Amino acid sequence: MKSQGTGPLQAGDRVQLTDERGKMYSFYLAEGGQWHSHKGWINHADIIGLDEGSTVQSNSGTKYQVLRPLLNDYVLSMPRGATIVYPKDSAIIVGFADVFPGAKVLEAGAGSGALSISLLRAIGDGALVSYEMRDEFLENARDNVRKYFGKLPENWTLVHDKVQNGAFAGDFDRVIFDMLAPWECLDVAYQALKPGGVLCCYVATTTQLSKVAEAIKASNKFSEPESFETLLRSWHHEGLAVRPMHSMNAHTGFLLFTRKLAEGTPPIRRKRRPSKGQIENSEIN
Repeated sequence: MKSQGTGPLQAGDRVQLTDERGKMYSFYLAEGGQWHSHKGWINHADIIGLDEGSTVQSNSGTKYQVLRPLLNDYVLSMPRGATIVYPKDSAIIVGFADVFPGAKVLEAGAGSGALSISLLRAIGDGALVSYEMRDEFLENARDNVRKYFGKLPENWTLVHDKVQNGAFAGDFDRVIFDMLAPWECLDVAYQALKPGGVLCCYVATTTQLSKVAEAIKASNKFSEPESFETLLRSWHHEGLAVRPMHSMNAHTGFLLFTRKLAEGTPPIRRKRRPSKGQIENSEIN
């Protein structure tokens, strides 16, 4: 599969059919192939050569819009072992960590490969080194990345090991930790990053967020950590009936960002005003 195919649809492309109810079906085009559903069948030959956005019809008369799937579509439909980093979080990681073309990125916790795909797209001719210690996750990540790009990218190194066992020499621009205990790997991040390089930690719970934030502060090697979560709410619009959807893509994980400081330079910690309750208690005492 081509990651970002353009032009007429051709054999080898992954395509996405959407019916009138919004249900999507995805498959790869092949010469002589045929796609079947409970609503009939369509010959691949009827799709090959069409422009994206064309309409195709099954033998039963059901109409479908045909497009190449977007990254979001591919990630949400691909096989997964580990919980994926959802597209809304991957986009934030790429943007807020400032992952740029040519960057050298270290990723710990390849999982199902969802974030790896986004990072590989963002770095262009840069380099991505991904660590994954679990056999089944590593194979799943490798397979999903291969299917997305059509082959294994030459600038991707997938390491079957703990990131703590790696040897680093301060030549990475960005470090992304998607793991249970990132606070145990802060020395690894410091050794791997260039001064000013960004560390991003993706964690699921407030306990993890607190532990990694406090560990970063205690290390005196990184800038003041910033953290947040992303909430995605879809909207319904039918004429003048415009309202938020009843369900939303809410909490998936917390994102924390910080930057490596120059060797031997302590961070300037932010001074925060004491709360009103603290002031009143100090006056009473």
